Amino acid sequence: MAVKRLVVNADDFGFTPDVNEGILRSHLEGIVRSTSLMANGPAFEHAVQIAHRHPSLGVGCHLTLVQGESLASPGAQLPRSASRLLASPPTLREALREFQAQIEALLNHGIQPSHLDTHQHVHLLPVVLEAVATLADRFRVPWIRKPFDTPLGVSPVLRAGLALAIRPWRIPFEERLRRVHCRTSDYFAGFVGTGAMDSRWLVALLAGLPGGIGELMCHPGICGPELRRAETRLKQSREIEMHALCSDEVRRAVAEHGIELLSYRDLAADAEASAPARVRAGSDPLDQMP
Repeated sequence: MAVKRLVVNADDFGFTPDVNEGILRSHLEGIVRSTSLMANGPAFEHAVQIAHRHPSLGVGCHLTLVQGESLASPGAQLPRSASRLLASPPTLREALREFQAQIEALLNHGIQPSHLDTHQHVHLLPVVLEAVATLADRFRVPWIRKPFDTPLGVSPVLRAGLALAIRPWRIPFEERLRRVHCRTSDYFAGFVGTGAMDSRWLVALLAGLPGGIGELMCHPGICGPELRRAETRLKQSREIEMHALCSDEVRRAVAEHGIELLSYRDLAADAEASAPARVRAGSDPLDQMP
């Protein structure tokens, strides 16, 4: 039987205190093992406190070019939506400056990120992926999210067709990561379930997982006053996800299907042990640009 290893990663750590508490509960009582921290999130300091109190929760960096205040240019606001970002995409230098400031914010608070991903998956843009890969190499972050959702639960013919359709984007994406010795999961799930992830959906997903290393993205939270006031479409759905991630049915499905739950930090430790030696002079990638 193929080994099934799954990172259940909660996005938006640092967004609001009630989102932070929902992520923590999904870790302590449910199947979440990893989370991605927004350095520019309004509840960043609260999230950092939780991370230090609960070291079993792996923490990566949820790099943000959409929503909230810039860390590289304090007082400036990032584009409010992905569509606005696409209308005026950043230069490589701009993406590097912002992402470097966000990663350094985690490091300055005693958190070495185990992985990198981006808010609203903006590293599907080649210039943003270049910035993410460059900084992953510089800061020795061995895992980067591959945000190509695997259509689990559909027929093999349809799955093969969808895989062929995204091949022109997936192959260059994976090749860029290989050049900096970064790794990514064998498959990714959760994008199509965002906002509709209940216990029945999760049980069905877990029953169909293939072998290898996968990532399941989720957005748990408590729908408290801070979240209700926040600019996001995901409000009550976060609490539904939290209860699903903590449910008896879901935890039984994990056991029944022989799924090993782990964090990106666990995987990062494996990658560090097996990666080729890499020499870093500590140079700033921005200094090397014309």
